[in-house]
Amino acid sequence: MTYATAADGTRIAYQYRGEGPVLVLLAGQSNSHRWWDAVRADFHPARGTLTLDYRGTGDSDKPDTPHSTALFARDVVAVLDELGIDRADVYGTSMGGRVAQQLAARFPERVGALVLGCTSPGGPHGVESSNDVRRSLVQSRPGAARQALLELMYTPGWLAGHPGPHHTLGDPGMPAHSRRHHLAASRHHDAWDLLPAISAPTLVVHGTDDLLNPTANAPLLADRIPDARLHLIPGARHAYFEEFRSQAGRVVLDFLNRSAAEQ
Repeated sequence: MTYATAADGTRIAYQYRGEGPVLVLLAGQSNSHRWWDAVRADFHPARGTLTLDYRGTGDSDKPDTPHSTALFARDVVAVLDELGIDRADVYGTSMGGRVAQQLAARFPERVGALVLGCTSPGGPHGVESSNDVRRSLVQSRPGAARQALLELMYTPGWLAGHPGPHHTLGDPGMPAHSRRHHLAASRHHDAWDLLPAISAPTLVVHGTDDLLNPTANAPLLADRIPDARLHLIPGARHAYFEEFRSQAGRVVLDFLNRSAAEQ
């Protein structure tokens, strides 16, 4: 296992695969690098992929201290520093997209091109999921909350043909305190005032049927970030990058390649 050490001494596990220009892949809330297992190889013909286990997940340390998306962004920088990578493209989905916003705004020299998937600016400007969605995720009946999350991630037709395992439902090895800290980090994210400072070429991607992180957040981000592009995937839910992997991967790689050619 390979680690970088954050400024506060926390060890951050990271994983590098493939060859070529580096693409950092940032997972969703309460998930380790395994969030990307189903699709990361799709980028390898053209890119090397770098993932990490957020503090509290996977093989990283799990301190019982407050977390934030800005802190997670600093952890990403620690990993880049450990590997001697001055600049990389960044693709963040869900909470990973919130971390990517912080990274691109606060460390612009470290980010080449930026892709924000199924994410939100947070704060009072972000569009929250409905009360019905939130209630569905805290049901007490055994298995009900997990099934609700599956159906927010994927369409019924796709689930019927893909019984799992599903690595987008959270890291099962997380301690309870880490889950609380991740939830707080995501809930307290507010990058609205930072977004106009993002200078990296930016693509915003979202599924049109995403209720977990409502699709209305996508145009908010695209309008707030200078010259950002917006791509909506019809019929896709929160895990668009997996269920619609052929379309989503192509859109992202085309954008990254165009951005590299223009720089």
